[in-house]
Amino acid sequence: MGAFLPLLLAVALVFYVLGFIQSIQSLPDIGEASEFTHLNPILGRAVLNYHKHKIAKQQKIIPDNNNLSQDKNNVPLDAGNLRGNVIDTVVVSPPKQSVPLVPEAKWPVSVRDESEDTYETIVHPGDNTTPMKVPRFWSPPLMKPSDKEVMSKDTASKVASFDTTKGKLKGSPESKTIFIAIASYRDFECRETLDSIFKRARHPERVRVAVVDQLDTKAGDLPCHTPNEPCENAPDQMACLYKSQIDVYEMDSRLAIGPVFARHIGHRLYRGEYYAMQIDAHVTFVTDWDLDVVEQIEATNNDMAVLSTYLTDVVGSIDPVTFKSLRKTRPIMCNTDYEGGVQGAHLRHLSQPERRPPILDMPQMQPYWAAGWSFSRGHFVVNVPYDLYQPMIFQGEESSIGIRAFTYGYDHYAPQRSICFHTYAHGENEAKRNKVPRFWQNANHYAGTGKKAMKRLLGIIGMLPELDPSTWDHRDEDIYGCGSVRPKEVFFKTFGIDVHRKKVEHHLCSFVQGGNMHKQFQPKLRLDGMGIDYSKIDFQFKDPHPELEQEMLE
Repeated sequence: MGAFLPLLLAVALVFYVLGFIQSIQSLPDIGEASEFTHLNPILGRAVLNYHKHKIAKQQKIIPDNNNLSQDKNNVPLDAGNLRGNVIDTVVVSPPKQSVPLVPEAKWPVSVRDESEDTYETIVHPGDNTTPMKVPRFWSPPLMKPSDKEVMSKDTASKVASFDTTKGKLKGSPESKTIFIAIASYRDFECRETLDSIFKRARHPERVRVAVVDQLDTKAGDLPCHTPNEPCENAPDQMACLYKSQIDVYEMDSRLAIGPVFARHIGHRLYRGEYYAMQIDAHVTFVTDWDLDVVEQIEATNNDMAVLSTYLTDVVGSIDPVTFKSLRKTRPIMCNTDYEGGVQGAHLRHLSQPERRPPILDMPQMQPYWAAGWSFSRGHFVVNVPYDLYQPMIFQGEESSIGIRAFTYGYDHYAPQRSICFHTYAHGENEAKRNKVPRFWQNANHYAGTGKKAMKRLLGIIGMLPELDPSTWDHRDEDIYGCGSVRPKEVFFKTFGIDVHRKKVEHHLCSFVQGGNMHKQFQPKLRLDGMGIDYSKIDFQFKDPHPELEQEMLE
């Protein structure tokens, strides 16, 4: 008898456990967790999760998640994923990667209407002392640096707001909102730029402008949004009609440390608009520019497309009566070379070829990005924000953003047509533009910061492989660093950049300008429109004319 006692005890224990489980199954269905606050915390959570799993099985609920893999291994439902649609079958699979939480994009919107908790205090990156109160980013990046795949189409689609006034249908091209960031350093023409944005748009009601205005008010600088006359006297001025769509961050010009920091703050002013544009403070727009640029970018069928170029001079470019463009040509970004200097060797984009585009049905692919004009989906500024820690950087800014964007899966295109033009400091506008002060007048106040910042910039984008990583600043690289969708080495190999010898393969424009790059790369666009699939591209540019001096070939 003694030999059977352990077996009998085991059988009794099994029946006891089965009875306990049956008693739980017989409990009525539950609603909120608060009904179980009287239970032991661990047991309470167990009962709650069990019952919610039971309800899910009865109603056949699965998470509403477009990122689920095709793995058929079901996983238990718990309180964290009981959202979705009632369907006929239950197939729940783990996602390939975590799905980012995208904030709700609202329209109309203004940072002026936000509460204090949407602001934060940063330390000025030039003097590392001055506290500055700035808006928080609308969203953290939607991709992690370690993500090997581009964000999903579903995630990208949530970065969007729409203007449905004047009978516009939500989702139509004319309803898609446009955010425009302007970094202005004591520039009196900023007011004219702001005026032309709203005056020349077909749908100005869907445009929001954010200006980072670096001013010396003691010297008489006027803020960019100041109308020429008081609004009560002349209410039809653009700065009066659309003042609710203009956000201005004013800062003392003595704190100016270059365009990177100013544009960093500009990215903090973004609030979920469908499209995002970046321009200089001395730009003039043409009639119906908003319709034209949206039509152009949508023709690429690429949600990761970024239109960008060095703008053509405004002189002789706009009809003085119709304000339409007189140009049939446009510049394309393909000409770069290494440049030295006290901050170290870095790529500097040179003069770019301007021709009639050979690709007629859409913007044309190009390797490089320009800071003076950029137009993209809004998630571009979410995923590739300007670096907070790059004071006194001017040259190098474009390589930093362009290469980081490439590693997160973005593709650069030249526009088909110019929708705005730049006022350059030469020719008839030389005297006028040379009256505008430059930020480097503050250089003595921030001596040495630019060299350190350039080390960080080049270290992040992999252009100083010989540099000891411990010698440069790695703060917040998860926000301001490179991605893993495409290795930066693929960029260097594809476009002929030798980061070890600090040399480039010249005459890249002979491959880009004529449309060969576009014809070879554009067909590799992913079926879901989420960028060019470089895993299907095996190309390495080599100078076709090494015997010639560096020049732009057609």
